[in-house]
Amino acid sequence: MGILVSWLILTFSFVVASKLIDGFQLKGGLGNQLMVAALFAILELVLGHALFVAIGIRTLGLGFLFAFVTRLFVGAILLKFTDALTDKLKVKSLGTAFVASLVMSITATLTEGVLHVIGL
Repeated sequence: MGILVSWLILTFSFVVASKLIDGFQLKGGLGNQLMVAALFAILELVLGHALFVAIGIRTLGLGFLFAFVTRLFVGAILLKFTDALTDKLKVKSLGTAFVASLVMSITATLTEGVLHVIGL
């Protein structure tokens, strides 16, 4: 998928999570939502893999064995970082960020699947 489509899917997953989860608030209109998604994507690009590897090593390999859960934790940590860097996103706690990371992951996966089925 193209970078623009991926960015829009990520933005959509942020909006869905903000509608479903108490304590996860995305402020502003589409411009702010796109900016928050872009900031999160940049953090994921710069820090995501390093955090994943660090957690995997620190857990003596269990983080690699349970990679899906580790990726959710990395997503939660990056959501908290994004919250700290902008006033357009408010995340109540790391637990809230973890649930948001799960909702965002499911939303993005389903959206990508739908787009694939319809041929986009």
